[in-house]
Order: sequence, then structure tokens, then C-alpha cells
Amino acid sequence: MSAHLSLLELNKLIQSTLSGNLEPGYWVIAEISELKVNQNGHCYIELVEKDKQRVIAKTRATIWANVYNNLSIWFERMTSQELKPGMKILCFGSIQFHELYGLSFNIKDIDANFTLGERERLRQEVINKLMEDGVFDMNKELPVDLALNRIAIISSPAAAGYEDFMNQIEANEYGYKYDIDLFKATMQGSAASESIINALHTIHNSNTDYDAVIIIRGGGSRVDLDCFDDYELAFNACQFPIPIITGIGHERDQSILDLIAFKALKTPTAVAEWIIGKSMDIESTMIDLMHRTGKYVQLILNQKRTDISSLTNRLSNSFKIQLSNNDYRLDRMSSQLKSDVKLFMKQAHSGLDDYGTKVNYLNPINTLKRGYSITSKNGKMLGNEKLNVGDIIETRTLYSLLESKVQKIDDLNEED
Repeated sequence: MSAHLSLLELNKLIQSTLSGNLEPGYWVIAEISELKVNQNGHCYIELVEKDKQRVIAKTRATIWANVYNNLSIWFERMTSQELKPGMKILCFGSIQFHELYGLSFNIKDIDANFTLGERERLRQEVINKLMEDGVFDMNKELPVDLALNRIAIISSPAAAGYEDFMNQIEANEYGYKYDIDLFKATMQGSAASESIINALHTIHNSNTDYDAVIIIRGGGSRVDLDCFDDYELAFNACQFPIPIITGIGHERDQSILDLIAFKALKTPTAVAEWIIGKSMDIESTMIDLMHRTGKYVQLILNQKRTDISSLTNRLSNSFKIQLSNNDYRLDRMSSQLKSDVKLFMKQAHSGLDDYGTKVNYLNPINTLKRGYSITSKNGKMLGNEKLNVGDIIETRTLYSLLESKVQKIDDLNEED
């Protein structure tokens, strides 16, 4: 053997050594970091192994066109997703070493069940992390208004799902009106998660009191839902202060965004029907309340009418009794008054008779008849007036009028 080897000789030595010591094939777990399909249909892949995001191993892999055409179709049918970068796979293949192209792993089969399990494992990791962060149920626990009138929608304006939603809402047979604002976002692919997060931030910063945020998209394959399993999107949605309602257009599978949302529905049309249903519920509740209130008011009115009628009857009876009592008292008072008046009149007549007797007794004529005379001076009867000597006085008897002149006055002492 010569002291040195050419590069070709070295590569051939490696090739012969590998071919003589390796099995015909190996099952290998690796992550796809790059994937390209050329115009001939050959698929070229870069496989890596990571330890906490650090690449610790890497190799090239190929899937020749005659294998890739069938394998890719079968894999997508089994897993509802296509082979793509970032996916961890369990693949079967043989190791080849070419003098010019070096080491390559020739993939002949892929275990779809492993990919399904790995995908579910990653989903569960996201769910567990959200629970550990204490945010998983935050949006579900938000209070929601009885009727949703002011609504923010995150969707693509060109999406069929958005059009279906708006048609259902605007053409509702009950005539309900809603105030709806669209916030545009990419709804599938690797950019979707960040785009939806940005739309949520825009809604939050708008300072508008939305009743709900609706995230909708049209139908698509299961792989189109992968963006809705993203941890960052779910983390932001969990903590969003407005109830989130999803309708991302897949009948069988639930994304993580569906799991953490306040309400998850299958399609945009189902979301529209749910919103209309809530409006119907509150209208029905209000109508029922009005009916029950009307019945209650009628019951109260009837009761009050009965009370008033009863009170009227009691008052009427009371008035009748009172009037009867008053009539009786008035009769007694009238009888008493008549009796009193008769007594008074009798006493008055008796008094007048006595007075008349006294007046008649004091009549000057009667006094003259009894033999008395009446003396006057200047036309006035004399009483205790003082007379002077020389005064002319008149003395009246029953039949005579005498005129006298005072000659002498003697004072009489009553004690004498």
C-alpha cells in the first residue's frame, strides 16, 4: 500500500468499508430542517437532530421520485399534512456513500403513525405548558354579554369563510343588526400565528368595547390548522381580555386555539348562527319577561280593584251606620231642642207676666190712683234734687195739677 491516498481512493475506501459493515436499512428518527423537490420529482432533505434547539447531528437525505410520488401522497392521506421543515419523522432508508457527493441517507419509507404521535405529543406539550403557566382557562372564564352587538373579526377578507359568515349575519331572517369590524390577518401557513397575534394587539389597542373577537377561516386540510396549535398564539389568546370565538372550518379536528377559546364552533356559518341564536335568546327572554310583567301587573291591578271594592263597601256601610247614628242623634237633639224651647218660652212668658205686673204697678197713673201725687220741677220729676226757696214746682194728683211756690224747706234726717 502506498504511503498516501488520493481523495477518490479515500472515498472509495470509505464506501467499501461502509457497504461491508452496514445493514441494508435503518429506522432513523430525525427532524426535517430543509426540504426541496426538483423538477424531476426527486426530494432532497436535510435531516438534523437537536438538543434544546442546538443541532448536534446533520446529514443529507434523498427520496427518489419513484418513491416520493407515492410516499408523499400516502403520508398526507394518513396524517392530513404534508412533509415539511420542522417535522420530526421516523424514516426507513439505506446509507449510501458516493465518491463525488459524499454520505446520503436514501429514504424508502416513513412511519406515519410516528408522525401522528409526535404531532400529538407536541400538541400536548403546548397544552401542558399553557396549564403550567396558569392561563389555559382564562379566556373561557370571561363574562360575556347576553347579546353580542359589537364584534371584531380576525380573518382574511378574501376567505370564503369570512364571506359565508357575513352573508349569514346580514341576511338573518329576524332583522338583527350587528356592528362588525374586520381585522385582516393571514390565516394559514407559517406566518399565520404572528399575523393573528398582531391583529389581537390591534384590537386591544383600539380601545373599543367589543363584545367578542371572532377568529374564522374557510375549510382546508388538517395541515392548514397547524398554525392554530402554536404556543405563542395560544398564550396570547388565553390572556386576551375579550371572549374569543373560533370557527376555523374543520369538522373533525380541534386546534389548541379551539381548546382555549371562550367558544369553539366548527365553521364560520356555525359562529354566525350561534350569535344570531344569542340575540334570539335575549329577545325571547325579554318578551317572556314582558308577558310575565304584564300578568303580574294585571294580577296586582285586580287585587287592588278587589281591595278598593272591599274598602268602598266597608266605607259605604260605615257611612250608613254613621249617618244612621247621626240621624238618631239629630232626632234626639231636635226633640230636646223643642222641649227646651217650650220650657224657655214658658219661662219667658212667666217672666214677662211678672215684668208686666211690675211695670203696671209702677205706672204713674196707677200710683195716682192709689192716692199718691207726683211732684216735678220744670217738667222733670223730683227725686233727691235740691230745691231752693222760691222754686216753682208742680204737683200732679189723679184729677188735679197744682202749682206751688217753695216758701220753706226743712231737711229731714232719715235716722229720725
